[in-house]
Amino acid sequence: MDEAKWYVVHTYSGYENKVKENIQKTVENRNLEDQVVDVVVPIETVVEVKNGASKAAKKKMFPGYVLINMVMNDDTWYIVRNTRGVTGFVGPGSMPVPLTPEEIKALGIELPESIVEDTDSAEEIIRVQFDGKVGDQVMILSGAWENTVGEITDINDGKQCLTINVEMFGRETPVEIGFTDVRLM
Repeated sequence: MDEAKWYVVHTYSGYENKVKENIQKTVENRNLEDQVVDVVVPIETVVEVKNGASKAAKKKMFPGYVLINMVMNDDTWYIVRNTRGVTGFVGPGSMPVPLTPEEIKALGIELPESIVEDTDSAEEIIRVQFDGKVGDQVMILSGAWENTVGEITDINDGKQCLTINVEMFGRETPVEIGFTDVRLM
C-alpha cells in the first residue's frame, strides 16, 4: 500500500470545520480510515492587545483551506473532491500535489503532530496582534523601561515587537520591546 501524504484542499470560506466533519464521517462510513489518516484545520492563538488589555482568540491559520493526510487513489480523491464545500485540491489543474517536508516545515506546522482544532493536547502558536501604528505613543509596562513613554518608530509583526524611541541621558534612544509589554497612550 502507498504511503499517506499531506494534501491541501480549498474550501468555501467558513466551511473548513464542516468539510472536516463531512470527510471524517464519509471515511468512517466507507471504512477507509487506513487511507484517509487525518483531516486538519490548523488554528493559532492570537493575542490581541488593545489599550493594554490582552485577549486571546483562536483563529484559522489558513482560512479556506483544510489539510488532509491520505493515500491518494481514485476512492479517496472522489470522497474529498465531492464533499460539500470543497472547491478542489491545491495543485495544477485537477492534479493534487502533496506537500513536501520542506513546505510543511515552512508553514510552521509539525505534522502529524499538528495544530488541530478541538484537540487539547495540540501545540499552539501564539501570535499577538498590535493595533497601534508608527507615531503612536506607548507606555512600557514592564522591565528596565517600566513606566517610560516612547514613540513607535517601527512595528515588526514577525518578531512580535516594536521599536520605540525613549529619552535616555537627554537623547532619543531606540528600544525594541514586545507587543505585550506596552500600552497605547
